[in-house]
Amino acid sequence: MDTYVITCCSTVDMSRDFMEQNQVPFVMFHYQMDGVEYCDDLYASVTPQQFYQQIADGAQPVTSQVNVQQYAALFEKCMKEGRDVIHLALSSGISGTVNSANVAKAQMEEAYPGRRVIVIDSLGASSGYGLLLTKALENQRAGMGFSENAQWIEQNKLRLHHWFFSTDLSSYIRGGRISKVSGYVGQALHICPLLNMDSQGRLIPRVKCRGKKQVIRELVKRMEQHAQGGTAYSGKCYISQSACLEDAKEVARLVEEKFPNLDGKVCINDIGTVIGSHTGPGTVALFFWGDERVD
Repeated sequence: MDTYVITCCSTVDMSRDFMEQNQVPFVMFHYQMDGVEYCDDLYASVTPQQFYQQIADGAQPVTSQVNVQQYAALFEKCMKEGRDVIHLALSSGISGTVNSANVAKAQMEEAYPGRRVIVIDSLGASSGYGLLLTKALENQRAGMGFSENAQWIEQNKLRLHHWFFSTDLSSYIRGGRISKVSGYVGQALHICPLLNMDSQGRLIPRVKCRGKKQVIRELVKRMEQHAQGGTAYSGKCYISQSACLEDAKEVARLVEEKFPNLDGKVCINDIGTVIGSHTGPGTVALFFWGDERVD
């Protein structure tokens, strides 16, 4: 059987317990807050509550992506242990980090002849990227080999849906994902935009909903429309949220009510510090397997 390891970035937004239990090596993004640099260390050094309170109080974090040297160090450690690497990278639609991973791949394959690295652009982010990681690990445990698993991930990654909304548009306006005019008008009218990730891994506004209740209903409706098997969906469902746990719990309740055959309870994770630097507080994201993203 192939000896290989599946690696990822910290922006997978899974819990530290999950990463440790599954022995997943990962490389950390960084962010700056008030001129001080921090690691995106899955909330080992700061709590989600502290991080999002700082943003609510006016702090404007700035993120930096993983460089070639960091990727090379991650890959080399695995190769020295005699293992090949499948690396799942944060979507190229929102970050250029996949390019750095590919440069590191070339360097390490030259340095360690016979060892292999496959870098896969996940076209995903946060716990949607995490759901893809979960499936890759399940495939590996089921005996799927290195090349076969990489091929499966590549062929199926666009079946993983990312739908999300935010009740606080401040960070989306600051980051340019929503125009200032639309954002300020939206906030005044209590508009909660529903967005998703398209087939190129970009964040796209889809529907403007008036108020939290309407956007939550619309979010669950989109899962009904796109989930594999409709309301008979039997796969896993993940949610990630930024300082709005009660909203996430309400989405989870409705999903579990509408989809009784889920593989376990809906898993709720915190949006990490790097993704959260761009969303700010008030974002709920829903992830599930479904039809292929085509636009």
